[in-house]
Amino acid sequence: MRFFTTFTFTGIIVLAVLDANLQVVLGRFSRGLNDNLGKPIGQSKLQPIQEYAYTGTTTGKHLIKLRKSVNPTSISSFLNSGSGVTHVWENFHGFAGTFDNDTLTALRSSPDVESISEDGVLHTMELVTQTTAPWGLSRVSSRTILPRQVYYSLAYNYTYDNSGGSGVDIYIVDTGVYTAHLDFGGRARWGITFGGYPDADGYGHGTHCAGTAAGTQFGVAKSANIIAVKVLDDTGSGAASDIISGLDWVMTSVSTSGRPSIISMSLGGDVTPILDEAVATLTTSGIHVIIAAGNDATSTDTTSPARSPTALTVGASTISDVPTTFSNFGPLMDVWAPGMNVVSDWIGFNQATNIQSGTSMATPHVAGLVAYLIGLYGNKPPAEMISLVQSLSGRIGSPPPDTTDYLIQNGV
Repeated sequence: MRFFTTFTFTGIIVLAVLDANLQVVLGRFSRGLNDNLGKPIGQSKLQPIQEYAYTGTTTGKHLIKLRKSVNPTSISSFLNSGSGVTHVWENFHGFAGTFDNDTLTALRSSPDVESISEDGVLHTMELVTQTTAPWGLSRVSSRTILPRQVYYSLAYNYTYDNSGGSGVDIYIVDTGVYTAHLDFGGRARWGITFGGYPDADGYGHGTHCAGTAAGTQFGVAKSANIIAVKVLDDTGSGAASDIISGLDWVMTSVSTSGRPSIISMSLGGDVTPILDEAVATLTTSGIHVIIAAGNDATSTDTTSPARSPTALTVGASTISDVPTTFSNFGPLMDVWAPGMNVVSDWIGFNQATNIQSGTSMATPHVAGLVAYLIGLYGNKPPAEMISLVQSLSGRIGSPPPDTTDYLIQNGV
């Protein structure tokens, strides 16, 4: 395998922990409700209780939505200060509080409960404009071609919502990440290494990609977390077996964390069906997989894992909004993103930067954008996220035949 560069929720969300007496409360409440209705409630006739996780910061409480037939005032005498309940909503059929595991179990089994949600922290929808951005970031928030055509300037504007991908994990499956780089602001950590390599990015490629995805200065999603998964050596090459092992580890890690997660893979090689199948398994599980199209100026259907139909495959564009001469193309490609002369983080010291070109550089722009959109719109199945990214996109000029013309934008 080789890397691709040119030189080779809104809803009710408040939960609290009730004491063990709530189980008695719920029993009384349920019996009282049944008496009021004149007949028992058959749980089998009701829709299953829905549970919702919040992707951003949470308070530790839960929001309980009761079924419309239930009157919250009928249990108000039971919902006292000792129960853990902190809020009761008569008009909205629900309550909130801090509940222990036994209480939550009782709530989950109650026929009177419609949904249980985590209590999330909401914020004002403020747009922020960064005035020290590279051209690629500026292009992500611009609806027209950039008026200045200067690749190496760091005086471009990047406008974005200040949520910036909070609560989202981006796994950089690459040469590793220099996690101590100041641009990551403590949001980067080492995940795992496969292939017997040192637990460090000795090449810079993974660090550059991580910076574009989520760096404080160079990143699209400035509040997302970065997790390094090293599967390539310090020349940018690695075995398919190690890459698949890395993806297998990521799937287990995401299952454990339960957090919205993205895999950014700026790598590829000859057709490897088992690698493509691994990508399909990841996306089926709800993990977003963003993959570089490749730098051979040929169709993506000749390259794995870019050919994976459920991945979000990315081609590289120039500052003039046309495809680069090296980018792969074809019907399996989903979007274009900035990939020429991209400034981002590097290895060597904790403020190092470098300029790189390739679909490798385009890919983390999209990984960051997906994290950013999850922060704004909530997590979605990968196929729906691809559609959202495309619906917000502008258009690239002169795309190759049978190739999409979607050029990513963040929708501001």
